[in-house]
Amino acid sequence: MGVVTAVFASISLIGFIHVMFLPVGPLAIGLSFTCIAVLMAMQMLWYGRDNGRLRTPLGYGVLATQAALVYLPILAFGQAWVGMPGFLAGSVLLVLRAVTAWVTFALIVASMALAQWLFTHAPIDMLYTAISTVTTGLVVYGLSRLTALVVEVQESRAEIARMAVLRERLRFARDLHDLLGYSLSAISLKIELVHRLMEKSPQEASDQLLEILEISRVALSDARTVASGYRELSLEEECRSAVSVLSAADIQVRLDSDHLDLPVQVSTVLATVLREGVTNILRHTKAKRCDITIRQTQDDAWIEIVNDDQAVGPPRDPGSGRNGLRNLSARAQEIGGSLTVDRQPDLFRLCAKVPLRLERHGASRSQPAGLPGDPDGVDAVAGGEFVDDRGQVVADGAD
Repeated sequence: MGVVTAVFASISLIGFIHVMFLPVGPLAIGLSFTCIAVLMAMQMLWYGRDNGRLRTPLGYGVLATQAALVYLPILAFGQAWVGMPGFLAGSVLLVLRAVTAWVTFALIVASMALAQWLFTHAPIDMLYTAISTVTTGLVVYGLSRLTALVVEVQESRAEIARMAVLRERLRFARDLHDLLGYSLSAISLKIELVHRLMEKSPQEASDQLLEILEISRVALSDARTVASGYRELSLEEECRSAVSVLSAADIQVRLDSDHLDLPVQVSTVLATVLREGVTNILRHTKAKRCDITIRQTQDDAWIEIVNDDQAVGPPRDPGSGRNGLRNLSARAQEIGGSLTVDRQPDLFRLCAKVPLRLERHGASRSQPAGLPGDPDGVDAVAGGEFVDDRGQVVADGAD
């Protein structure tokens, strides 16, 4: 703003000095100073900000007022005032549409050249005035636009910072749900099992307590990794844990896993889907059977979790309890995959498919679980899609 103010003040001062050399009285000098001050104030306060009102009736009125302040004083000050239309030439480029703006700009330059010819009849003076008007108009336009752009950039940076904080909060909430929900559900289930086994089978109850201790240690580690921002999950370990937890809940489990070494991101996403699927079974159903299938093809890998869905209690509100599905959908889509859900009266199927091509998910190891990196260091939260209870794909946030 200091640079722009200095440039505009210098342009105005040149015009005022030209008037001072004329044989005019104090009243005329005061009038010229007032006109110059108003022109400069309009340029700084109105055209220096992209306030969204430049092309409104008010904006066109301000432009007309500026045109009057540029052309009418020529009748009083003559040749001394021919340098001032540079402000108007720059303003028309800011206000009018592209073709109209440049045509009007050319007409202003031509009118000043013609006025100079009428005053001096010297071709060199006419050429000098035309070039001066072009230069001044472009400088005024460029600096006015620059000022508006600086304001926009500052506002955009503030918005980007706010969005980065929001995305980090969403990441933290999502990872906390995905990583700890399973562990806490497993601990709760196994404690109930220990309570039933304490009198009937103390040794088995002791074994279950050891498993609870191990799960709690994993949960503590998960909580720490959520804060640090990165967590890798082993698909093989999650498979073993899922079979153990489901069996402890008296659910018949069939695991059919056929895959080679998967990329870290792919393995982490599939393991997260498995965790969430098992958590949902334990918390929201009275399932008696669960089939888990993992396959790998040349281009992608997929996991399918199928259980006999016998929901606990009355049907839930369709808009509630879907954070897990939204999180999984976001994780799959961030590496080019997809998540589908199929709910039937006596069957629930959760399937996730992700690509294996490494160029589609080249995240650094400093990023959260299986997520691609962002330039600002905060993982993006994609607007995913998931399938509702009737098998129709709906956008995130929809009921």
